[in-house]
Amino acid sequence: MRGWWQDLTDLVLPADCAGCGTPRVALCAGCRAALCGAAPRRVRPVPEPRGLPVVHAAAPYGDAVRAVLLAHKERGALPLAGVLGEALAGAVRAALREGREGQERAPGQGPAGPVLLVPVPSARRAVRSRGHDPVRRIALAAAGELRRAGVPVSVLCALRQGRAVADQAGLNSRQRQANLAGALEVVAGAGRLLRGAGRVVVVDDLMTTGASLTEASRAVGGVCGVHRVGDRQGGGTDDWDGQEAQMAAARQMGNQPSWGSGRGGAEVAVNRRAASALARVNIIHAAVVAATPASFEINRN
Repeated sequence: MRGWWQDLTDLVLPADCAGCGTPRVALCAGCRAALCGAAPRRVRPVPEPRGLPVVHAAAPYGDAVRAVLLAHKERGALPLAGVLGEALAGAVRAALREGREGQERAPGQGPAGPVLLVPVPSARRAVRSRGHDPVRRIALAAAGELRRAGVPVSVLCALRQGRAVADQAGLNSRQRQANLAGALEVVAGAGRLLRGAGRVVVVDDLMTTGASLTEASRAVGGVCGVHRVGDRQGGGTDDWDGQEAQMAAARQMGNQPSWGSGRGGAEVAVNRRAASALARVNIIHAAVVAATPASFEINRN
């Protein structure tokens, strides 16, 4: 009802720009350019969580971009999902381009199925409070934008919270990783679709410490068989060390993470040689609308 009412009032009443407050325009040209006007770039938080996949972002988080994201997420400005989806689609394109380059360097690992966008799930209580799931809504808008450009893409809400987590506000990077370690799991029936995908892109609206993207990619990678992420030189490495580090951090916080099947780490600790012998490797990337300005420093030498 909240979403329906917001859509109705936006049609009837004049709106101010969500980014800068310019009257009688939902989003002015300048704020749209701040979101979608620059080429998406690869980003990396500092410190970087182990197991974080390669991440591309459309815009730095600040000023108009911050205001637009908050208006959509917290104030129910649902029509903004379209322009946010456009920005996310640009970041996804950048991720897919880098994925194709990696496949050229590693023959035999080409995509065999459609691209899947996997949104980082919101907590149920947050969805109830807001009246909508902002990341899912933006992901659907991004998929529409990509399909219009000829990209075979679908949104798969493959993840859910398997246990309660604390509010992330006020936690540092290490505490956020520990808080989220093992918190996400793949919903029943989604594993087959993930394994059949050509490329998987985990998507979110914002990256700060990278903890949410790391945990989401860990959960997806456990189902896909092998989770490959970009290292500092732009190559790849598997994520077993990242899983072990997150499990240790979770124990320090008093949590007992359940990896994938929920039956403990031993069930998922597949032999490295057996994993590397799999016929197909899903290369997981990540894309976000915005990331902290400091995380863009990876591109500056």
